[in-house]
Amino acid sequence: MVVLTRAEAESRARAVRVERYGVDLDLTRGEEVFGSTTVVRFTVLEAGADTFVEVRPTRLVGAELDGRALDPGEPAEGRLPLRGLAAGEHELRVEALMPYSRLGEGMHRFTDPEDGNAYVYTMCCVTDAPLVFACFDQPDLKASFEVSVTAPEEWTVLGNGVAARTGEGGRWECAPTPPISTYLMAVAAGPFHSVRTEHAGLPFGLHVRRSLGPYLEADAAELLEITRRCFDRYHELFDEPYPFDSYDQAFVPEFNAGAMENPGLVTFRDEFIHRSAVTDTERQTRGMVIAHEMAHMWFGDLVTLRWWDDIWLNESFAEYMGYQVLSEATRFTDTWTDFAVARKSWGYDADERPSTHPVAPDPEGVPDTATALGNFDGISYAKGASALRQLVVWLGERDFLAGINDHFARHRFSNATLGDFLDSLARASKRDVRGWAECWLRTTGVDTLVPRVGESEDRRWYVDVEHVGRRPHRLAVGLYDRAPADESRLVLRERLERDVPGDGGRLTMTLDGPRPDLVLVNDLDFTYAKVRLDPVSWGSVRSALSGLPGQLSRAVVWNAARDMVRDAELGPLEYVRTAREHLPFESDDAVVHGVLAFARGQAADRFLTGEERSEALGLLSELCRDLLSSTSGAPAGTEASSGAGGGAGLRLTAARYFIDCATSPGELAEWWAAGEVPGGGPALDVELRWRLLLRLSVLGAVGVADIEVARAADAGARGEEAAARCRAALPDAGAKEAAWEAMFGPGDALSNYLFTATAQGFWQPEQAGLLAGFPARYFAEVVPLAARRGPALAEVAGRYAFPAAFVDEETLSLGEECLTRQEMVPALRRRLEDQLDDLRRALGVRTAVG
Repeated sequence: MVVLTRAEAESRARAVRVERYGVDLDLTRGEEVFGSTTVVRFTVLEAGADTFVEVRPTRLVGAELDGRALDPGEPAEGRLPLRGLAAGEHELRVEALMPYSRLGEGMHRFTDPEDGNAYVYTMCCVTDAPLVFACFDQPDLKASFEVSVTAPEEWTVLGNGVAARTGEGGRWECAPTPPISTYLMAVAAGPFHSVRTEHAGLPFGLHVRRSLGPYLEADAAELLEITRRCFDRYHELFDEPYPFDSYDQAFVPEFNAGAMENPGLVTFRDEFIHRSAVTDTERQTRGMVIAHEMAHMWFGDLVTLRWWDDIWLNESFAEYMGYQVLSEATRFTDTWTDFAVARKSWGYDADERPSTHPVAPDPEGVPDTATALGNFDGISYAKGASALRQLVVWLGERDFLAGINDHFARHRFSNATLGDFLDSLARASKRDVRGWAECWLRTTGVDTLVPRVGESEDRRWYVDVEHVGRRPHRLAVGLYDRAPADESRLVLRERLERDVPGDGGRLTMTLDGPRPDLVLVNDLDFTYAKVRLDPVSWGSVRSALSGLPGQLSRAVVWNAARDMVRDAELGPLEYVRTAREHLPFESDDAVVHGVLAFARGQAADRFLTGEERSEALGLLSELCRDLLSSTSGAPAGTEASSGAGGGAGLRLTAARYFIDCATSPGELAEWWAAGEVPGGGPALDVELRWRLLLRLSVLGAVGVADIEVARAADAGARGEEAAARCRAALPDAGAKEAAWEAMFGPGDALSNYLFTATAQGFWQPEQAGLLAGFPARYFAEVVPLAARRGPALAEVAGRYAFPAAFVDEETLSLGEECLTRQEMVPALRRRLEDQLDDLRRALGVRTAVG
């Protein structure tokens, strides 16, 4: 893996200043390589400087400095040395043949199996720009880009600036950009299906591969409406106008991330273009990603981090602003419920692993780009966004926005650090923002708030909140009573905003009136902390959780229960029983999905075994059957979600999890034959049919021939991936060996998406006996695989191919031995360390349950 250290970047930034890149790409050289010619204009600030540019070609054709040929040979470690440079202006020209990728790194090339059309797009973040063009690849050496592309004549070319065809044939030129970082340079090209419009005087566009054209047309109005509304809301919040000349959104195949914030050309994974029915929660998630990436036009693109220790200045801000702006500007007004019940757990889990790190690490904490890549995680996204939400509550929105606008004005088209941002906040507020940052951004771990409720000597009730942790918290405490006429409902008596001191300080409140039936700390989820419920409060929610008003309050309770399971304070089966009793009355699909995902994927599959797992799956099947027969479910007095709930979405979620929890094929086979879910459930469209076929494959009720029939009916890339998943899931030794060979064998033919699909199908808890020898093979073979195929595939192999179905001491021992005896790609090491920590936790929960 090619790594740039922070020290090298700082040294190079002192030596050179970059003014302009001219990048000329030729996409007509065949299916394996493309032509890349780069002209870099830069100024040397120190006479006699030695430095380098990064380029990772298939073949270096030639290089010239100020018109004189260089003879460096092939770049060692991806670096072309420039030695003894005179002070002043220089021009470097590098011509190379560059490799296309199937792993989403550099210039990714994809051929659509449905119609044979090819598409390419760039992914340059964090270290992969040199796979596309020669550059000084670090974020603080920003420059203007002028990009030209030669492509097949029938293709459309998109770039950071408006792309226009020049003359005859497939020659395109993109308008020059303002100064941007190398990792943000972007090109996408192919015979796209496009929907174009104009808003606020700027061209807007949506682009997909042709085979997805009909699905884009079905969703284009919603996508453009969200885009326009978020765009307008950002202009209400920010003094600085949108800083680029266009706004294209390209939904591209086999994309590793959710999306990438390239200025003027945001790329998204094309699963966001839905082929089948989806829930409003899924539409809301897509809307949040649109809002998140648009926030990056300011947070990251206009003002860019100086080094990768400040990833949070990009991702935490975009995450917070994405949720907040979507809730303010669109019909999805309850986005923070989805954040609480789904996204936030990503941060909590990451923060309890050995790989945790501060939201804003010290500079020494990110010594190189390999470390930086590992920090695009639940800390930088979910925890960072939670911290910013707490900051807004503590600081006030007016001062927060004033600080942001000061930050943009001072650092536009430049680079900034945490210190720069804190200076802007300090100018906007009299509060101790630097002290807040030390507590919240420079520390690790999750605080826990434990309330105790008792009666004082004067017969008044008090709440004493024990604070395990160091951060101060501004939060709400909800006091609820059972409804007089209906014990299954809870009624809000009062919600109190209070401060919990830092450094383990306690919060004590004295209450008038009778003891509340429920004391809910962190009601409305303003802060980032695990919370507990006192015994009386737990008894109240155990019997009346579905009658608690406010889906965000219910999400806080479900999160508390989830954390109690993970910390071995609540039995996993008790969690499932609670879900069985209360989810049939839940109106918010985000809550239903979040609870079912944990109940199935963690409580049943990792924390329970034998008869208890069977009981859990049976309870979840009963629950889903109830949801399938329900149209709203909300008990009287509780409000339905205004953005992500409702009958059809709940029934679709229920149908998906009913399929996943089935332990015998009988009823599923009936669904398959009927082509629908009985009793008014959703139709078996293409995605639901594949989900059903996967479960039938796991249970041994279908074979390869059935999978191939389904594959022939769905000839595109997603059908190819779904078929690979089903084949790998078959309970057959030959099928397992074939899947393993495809993933780990010497051919290395699978793309990142086909590898992921195969790995997802391979490991199944029901097939432990058949898979018994494969955990040892995994730890022996994953290290050389990652070394051969690089960090993107290493991440996939560590995340999806890990033998998570085996929760036992032997698997843990094999993994620990692998870490101690082998050198490995950093991305794989980080992922394995986290997986093994999760395995230890699962073993601990099983021991406690036993």
